[in-house]
Amino acid sequence: MPLLQELFYWFLKRRLSQIEAFKKEPVAVQERTFNSLIDFARSTEWGEKYGYSSISTHDEYQSRVPVSTYEDLYPYFERLMKGEQNLLWSSEIRWFSKSSGTTNARSKFIPVSMEALDGCHFQGGKDIMSLYLSNVPETLVFKGKGLSIGGSLSVNEYDEGSFYGDISAVVMRNLPLWAQFLRAPHLSIALMDRWEEKIEKMAQATVNENITSILGVPTWTIVLIQRILELSGARHIHEVWPNLEVFVHGAVAFEPYRELFSHLAPSRKMHYMETYNASEGFFGLQDDLNRNDMLLMLDYGVYYEFIPAGHWDEQHPKTLNIGEVELGKNYAILISTNSGLWRYKIGDTVKFTSLYPHRIRITGRTKHFINAFGEELIIENAEHAITQACEQCGAEIVNFTAAPVYFGSGNKGAHEWAIEFERMPVDQAQFVKLLDEHLRKVNSDYDAKRYLDMALTEPLVHCVPKHTFHHWLKSKGKLGGQNKVPRLSNDRQVLEEVLSVAANIKG
Repeated sequence: MPLLQELFYWFLKRRLSQIEAFKKEPVAVQERTFNSLIDFARSTEWGEKYGYSSISTHDEYQSRVPVSTYEDLYPYFERLMKGEQNLLWSSEIRWFSKSSGTTNARSKFIPVSMEALDGCHFQGGKDIMSLYLSNVPETLVFKGKGLSIGGSLSVNEYDEGSFYGDISAVVMRNLPLWAQFLRAPHLSIALMDRWEEKIEKMAQATVNENITSILGVPTWTIVLIQRILELSGARHIHEVWPNLEVFVHGAVAFEPYRELFSHLAPSRKMHYMETYNASEGFFGLQDDLNRNDMLLMLDYGVYYEFIPAGHWDEQHPKTLNIGEVELGKNYAILISTNSGLWRYKIGDTVKFTSLYPHRIRITGRTKHFINAFGEELIIENAEHAITQACEQCGAEIVNFTAAPVYFGSGNKGAHEWAIEFERMPVDQAQFVKLLDEHLRKVNSDYDAKRYLDMALTEPLVHCVPKHTFHHWLKSKGKLGGQNKVPRLSNDRQVLEEVLSVAANIKG
C-alpha cells in the first residue's frame, strides 16, 4: 500500500470518529461552533456594534443581530478590500472569493480568512478523500493525480498585499506542497483566466498524465473531456485515463448530466461524489455513495440557521437551529462563519432527507424559481423532470434555462424553456409532453395550474444550437470557475438573452 494511502487510512480512522460525533450530537457541536465564533469576533467592529460580549444564546443572537445579504455587508467588504482589518473577523483577511452571481453582473467579493481556508475548505477537501476511502476501500486513486478544474486569481487593485479569485483558485493557491504534488495541471495553467485557452492547455497538459480523479463543475468537465477526446482520438475518457475512478462534482445538479457522463466515462468502476462548496464556505458532501444526498458538515466553523418556506423575504424571520428542522420541508440557509459572515443569507434552499445524521439535498435558490401563476416551481422540480424526460427520450443535455410566458391578449400563461442538447430527443414533441408530465407529478401547484390548460398551457421548448450557453456566459463575462446559468427565472431577461444568442448562432 502506498505511504500516502496509509496516511489517509490513519487520518480516516481518526476523522470518522469526529464525524460520528456530530452525527449523533449535532446540537452540541453546533453550540460549540456558535460560542467559538462569537468569542473570536467580540472585539471586532461588528462584534462591538452588536454586543457580542454579552451574547450567550441563540435567542439573544437572533434578536440582536440582523439577517444580512451581500448588499448589507458590502460596506464592510469594501473596507476590507482596501486593507482595513478587524471589521467582521479578528484575524487578518488577505484573500477574497470572487463570485459574479448568476443574475447580477456585478462581481461579489467574499472575505476568506485563514481559519476558513484551514478549518472549512481544506478540511472539506480532506474529508472528500477520507470518506471516499471509506466508501471504496479498494481504491487506487492515490497512485495517480487529481485533475482540478478551477478559476483564476488576481492581485487586489486596492491593496497589493491581498488577492481575489474563484474560491477554487484561492484554495488551490494555498494548498500545501504535498497536495500540489498530487494534482494536475501545473498552477500556471490551472489559474489562467482566459478560459478557452485554459481548456486547450489543460487538455494538452493532462492527456498523457495518469489521472485517477477529477474535481470540478460538470459543465466545464464535459468541455475538457470532449477536447481531450478530440486530441487523442479516443472513444471515451477511459481510453485516455484508464485509471480514472471518481468525479467529485458540485455547483450544479448532476442528474441532468449523468447520462452524458455514462458515455464519456463508461467504466463500471467509475464513481461520482457530490459536494456543496460555495464562495462562502464548504457545507456538505456525499458521505454515502449509495445515497443521493449530502451530509451537512457541522464542525467546519459554520453555524447554521434555517428559515422556513414562506418567510424567506421577511426582514426579521424566525429561524430554526439544527435541532429544530423537520424532514421534507424547504428551508433557506443562514450562515455565520469563521470568515465573519454573520446571519448571512446565501440564497440557497435545502431539504433535509434524514435527521441524526442530518443530510440534505439542495432544492434551489430563494430567487431562482418560477412563481408567475402560483405554481411555485423550484429548481429541484425542473431538474428532476428534465432528467426523466431525457432518459425516456434518449436525449442528453448540456444546459437549460426557463422563464414564464405571461398572460397576454390572445395567449395563456406557460413556461418557456431554452435547452441545449448534446444528443437531441428522437421525438421532440414527445420530449415536451414528458417534461410537462413529470413537472405535474412532482409539483401539485403546477399540476393544478395546468388543469385543462386553464392557467398554464404545455411548455414551449426551444432546442438551441450547440455552444449557445457558452456564448451567453462569455457575453456576460462569466466564463469559467463556479459561474453557472440560472436554471429558472421569474422574469424573462436571461431567457431572452439566451434566445438572442441562439438566433445569432443560427444566423
